[in-house]
Amino acid sequence: MGTARWAGWLALGSLLALARQLAGRVVGEEEAGFGECNKFFYAATPPAGLEAESHVKICQRSEGAERFATLYSTRDRIPVYSAFRAARPGAGGAEQRWLVEPQIDDPNSSLEEVINEADAVKSVNNLGSKQALNTDYLDSDYQRGQLYPFSLSNDFQMATFTLTNAAPMTPSFRERWYMNLNSLMDRALTSQCGHEEDLYIVVGAVPSDHKVKDRVTVPEFVWLAACCAVPGGWAMGFVKRTRNSDIIEDVMVKDLEKLLPFNIQLFQNNCGETEQDTEKMKKILEMVNQVQDEERMVQSKESSIPLSSTIGKRSALLPPEAAEEGSSLLGRLTGFITTPIFKLFQLIYYLVVGILKTFVYFLWYVTKQVMNGLESCVYNLGSATISYFMAIGEELVSIPWKVLKVMAKIIRAILRILCCLLKAVCRVLSIPVRVLVDVATFPVYTLRAIPIVCKDIAVGLGGTVSLLFDTAFGTMGGLFQVILGVCKRIGYKVTWDNSGEL
Repeated sequence: MGTARWAGWLALGSLLALARQLAGRVVGEEEAGFGECNKFFYAATPPAGLEAESHVKICQRSEGAERFATLYSTRDRIPVYSAFRAARPGAGGAEQRWLVEPQIDDPNSSLEEVINEADAVKSVNNLGSKQALNTDYLDSDYQRGQLYPFSLSNDFQMATFTLTNAAPMTPSFRERWYMNLNSLMDRALTSQCGHEEDLYIVVGAVPSDHKVKDRVTVPEFVWLAACCAVPGGWAMGFVKRTRNSDIIEDVMVKDLEKLLPFNIQLFQNNCGETEQDTEKMKKILEMVNQVQDEERMVQSKESSIPLSSTIGKRSALLPPEAAEEGSSLLGRLTGFITTPIFKLFQLIYYLVVGILKTFVYFLWYVTKQVMNGLESCVYNLGSATISYFMAIGEELVSIPWKVLKVMAKIIRAILRILCCLLKAVCRVLSIPVRVLVDVATFPVYTLRAIPIVCKDIAVGLGGTVSLLFDTAFGTMGGLFQVILGVCKRIGYKVTWDNSGEL
């Protein structure tokens, strides 16, 4: 009892120490984006178009540093998305200690760090009114599935074990989801982005109409969007339906945005869409095809589990009394004899099945490579043929137009030549014509000038004669006036003298 009590105290102490190391700050509405957690988004810009009253922004912290950002839906009690930057996975495993965020249910709570649910019952008001609790998953067919999986975290996988980062998933779906994420990150996304800190990841869940215990919404599908923020980067999207038979699908980011219920833009400027490297995206798609093929193989193996393992599992579930009754000496002896034979046949069965599967996979791989080669050849041949015929068609279509252009140039040249000839002829003919016109009009002008000249002569002679007469008569009149004046003077004097004598 003492040892058990000390173990319990140690477990409680480690749990409290873990709670002190983890912190999830609820970002206020007045703050832009996610505050200090904006660094987990491309261009420090969270996805646009997800504003809602029921959405709470959380900056998830651990050991004094920001680890990832979460947009949490208090209506569905699952995260809308979690955003992080690719990091090298940490070593070792992690004990699953799921914690709650006090400030979601109680905004006035003084607790600024995530806390164990049992401790939160006494210190947090309205616990569970807006977020999921561990009790919601008890006695259900669902488990807590992380959007930001613990296997991709580099802080000893502690910060991801918060219920604000979890959504209900069936065990088989959760296992395949984690397998898909690890395979995609290790083999496709991280390897094609250079430095891991340049790879921005947003993982989200779209709610369905089904709820666990009428509280926590089960996702209809989960999705992942990746943006490689390097020169010549790329952006890819992936969708995983919650139906067990569905494999992960690769989609373009724009197509993924159309699948989401909101009018959303995941990355600013679509992660530099105009400068994305299509060759890297082709390589990523090749690796994604391999991941999809491996998932199909896992599904086929799960659908063909040997009957012996099922019998073993069923026998393990029998009560202790039935097991003791079946463990008689005869049964042990029979089991001792038949077990090696059964193991031998089982080994032979596994060898034959493995060889057949390997042979089938080899044939399938060879066939796929041949089909890919043929497809590439046919595609290249078709492209070359289409390009050849298009070039010929363009030339044929352009022939009439070129002929019309040549004819127009010829006609314009002929018209220019004729115009030049007419100008030269006119210039040559213009000199004799003017001379002839002047010669022909000279007599006419001469004859028309004779009367005018005679008239001018007559007028001149008449004026001269008139002037002479006027001069003569004027002179004679002047002399007569002088003589008359002298005579008058003489007669006046004689008359005056005679009168004086009297």
